[in-house]
Amino acid sequence: MESPEGLERAVYPGSFDPITNGHVDIILRGAKLFPRILVAVLENPKKATLFSTEERVALIREIFKDQPHIEVEAFHGLLADFIRARQARVVIRGLRAVSDFEYELQMALMNQQINPDLETLFMMPSAHYTFLSSSLVKEVAALGGSVRGLVPETIERNLREKFASTSESSSL
Repeated sequence: MESPEGLERAVYPGSFDPITNGHVDIILRGAKLFPRILVAVLENPKKATLFSTEERVALIREIFKDQPHIEVEAFHGLLADFIRARQARVVIRGLRAVSDFEYELQMALMNQQINPDLETLFMMPSAHYTFLSSSLVKEVAALGGSVRGLVPETIERNLREKFASTSESSSL
């Protein structure tokens, strides 16, 4: 079955610093709804991130390397413009809790104001990921806690490396 124009690809944007199993869950479930998913990694020089944009893109590509229908690309600027340039019409956003809704609703309405052809699809994560955030993962990893089962193995390994190098340089 052929998809209507612009519905061949959905865009899942975020900073993904780092990507979590909650994000992976949304991407894989979104891939059941759309032939292609474009994971759009936000490049925001004003925001301090643990992983550079290039690292985040490379890590996400590694996670989905065996799934050619899942693409990964960095972007900056307005999401609505990025989506239009990629000839997509759907943005996927995850909602973990009611507290996420107000911000996400504002963003969805502004994106639709900028690009009236754009639709936002809100998806709930699987129940066992509703508490999970990149910030929480970084905090636990920075304090030496285990993030096994919360992030893909490649992310877990890279978090250990990042925080090992940070603690080594701070002890010099």
